[in-house]
Amino acid sequence: METLVGIVIVSHSSQIATGTVELARQMAGDDLRIEAAGGTADGDLGTDAVAIMAAITAADTGAGVVVLVDLGSAVLATQTALELLGEEAAARVRLSGGPLVEGAVVAAVQASVGDDLAAVLAAAEEAASLPKIPE
Repeated sequence: METLVGIVIVSHSSQIATGTVELARQMAGDDLRIEAAGGTADGDLGTDAVAIMAAITAADTGAGVVVLVDLGSAVLATQTALELLGEEAAARVRLSGGPLVEGAVVAAVQASVGDDLAAVLAAAEEAASLPKIPE
């Protein structure tokens, strides 16, 4: 089996993170490593850099990891997680500015068909311009 790009979903809400993972996995299949990092260790709303680091580690099979986030402070927590990971592992991680749900779904589908890290990241970010309402 080929090595696939992994996906990590970072949300302030555990339910949003796990629900987004569930939706993306339904679209992309079970071979893809897609991990949720949502909420705090005590179950409150928030983000946890250590949990994000663990999710990145779990998603990383060597082809890289795309991280999608919900709100601004999730970016800060993810950046802290990257510092905790160390340079070698962090070099394989890309943080997407794309929309959380749509970006996760299209990134997961692209990763599941074997696209490389740059293509999976581009798909996540291009999801921001996908029309939701047909003209």
